[in-house]
Amino acid sequence: MPTDSGVDRARLASLAARERATYADRHPRSAAAYAGAGHLFGRVPMTWMKKTAGGFPVYVAGARGARITDLDGHEYVDFCLGDTGAMAGHSPAPVVAAVTRRLAELGGASTMLPTEDAAAVGDELARRFGLPYWSFALTATDANRWAIRLLRAVSGRSKILVNSYCYHGSVDESLIVTGPDGAGRSREGNVGAPTDVTTTSRVAEYNDLDGLERELAHGDVAAVLMEPALTNIGIVLPAPGYLAGVRELTRRYGTYLINDETHTFSAGPGGATAAWGLSPDVVTIGKAIGGGIPVGAYGLSEELAGALLGRADLDLVDMGGVGGTLAGNPVSMAATRATLTSVLTEQAFAGMIATATAFADGIRDLIKAHALPWSVAQLGARVEYRFADPAPRTGTESAASADGELEDFLHVYLANRGVLLTPFHNMALMSPATTLDDVARHHEIFAAALAELRSDG
Repeated sequence: MPTDSGVDRARLASLAARERATYADRHPRSAAAYAGAGHLFGRVPMTWMKKTAGGFPVYVAGARGARITDLDGHEYVDFCLGDTGAMAGHSPAPVVAAVTRRLAELGGASTMLPTEDAAAVGDELARRFGLPYWSFALTATDANRWAIRLLRAVSGRSKILVNSYCYHGSVDESLIVTGPDGAGRSREGNVGAPTDVTTTSRVAEYNDLDGLERELAHGDVAAVLMEPALTNIGIVLPAPGYLAGVRELTRRYGTYLINDETHTFSAGPGGATAAWGLSPDVVTIGKAIGGGIPVGAYGLSEELAGALLGRADLDLVDMGGVGGTLAGNPVSMAATRATLTSVLTEQAFAGMIATATAFADGIRDLIKAHALPWSVAQLGARVEYRFADPAPRTGTESAASADGELEDFLHVYLANRGVLLTPFHNMALMSPATTLDDVARHHEIFAAALAELRSDG
């Protein structure tokens, strides 16, 4: 059953059916393209693209800045931004120039040799996040996998601890949640797990230091892999003192700490690590730092890097499982250097966060005006409205507060009027190209949707 979100379910169903019919009428070319993609598994390039409130995906014709145009000629204000992958905006000019120069003038998309861009990116990531040594991947998922292998090797321990309903890409060890009895179990829907996840992982609720200590006390946890704030299950922010407590407990029990900043990079130029003064042993990141070009990275502390490089028994060149032939390629390094030095700058983040604050304040006002039991969470340049008040404090609470029917209605209602949110939840992300007029447009449509939901007519 859906959560009690304070709306009439029959009226919601009627409005949702109307909006889905409108969506189908507005997107005949997208519908035809979807119907004709018979040789794609699930008719989409990746099966997660089937997550669409309208019944089939909008097909993109072009994207620039904070705008997307579809095959049917409709333009959208894009608050999804590739679910963080386009946080710099779509095709920012400095990234386009850097990639074009790399491919057209210099050549060498895949050389298995270093470029000066890579060293410059390492310098900038070290400056922002405070960890001195960096290596590269093509996704944050791979960065997490490689970091896990390194920490198992250097610690001599086998298990990884994560928070229930965390997001670390498709890392097998992360697909564990707490069950009703508090014990760990496989996350529902986990596909083709290589082994029972409880043999590789431990789990604790976010914001629960007692639960974390219970799990660490077993003495077999190599690393805690965590988002500084939960994101993909809906934004869950840390309680006062929680993150400091995590760091104290991991040190006490001899466990390494990995901050996955893939989504929490929205907190500022150095992610939540810099914004909140955190001191992890490893930082992993991806998506946003490449300005739309695939890249991932992981940073290591001085102590950890020294311990790893001092181990003659670890083959970090060939058999270490910590690289790929395309990782650190010249194109991704050129794109990342341009993104960090010319697009997602300190000044850009200040503007993005100010725009997000205006977004959050406006949503709170509308929720209050309609006396809805909802709340709003903001993580720097990222904002999400939640169908619960007070906002959830753990991943399990956050999952329980979901209302798929209401979420789908809002998504298709907004899409029919030219606004896109992240399809997996009610997240709005600001880019350097997002304006206060874009925010006002969202709020105008959102207000109309709430008025229709609350109307007796």
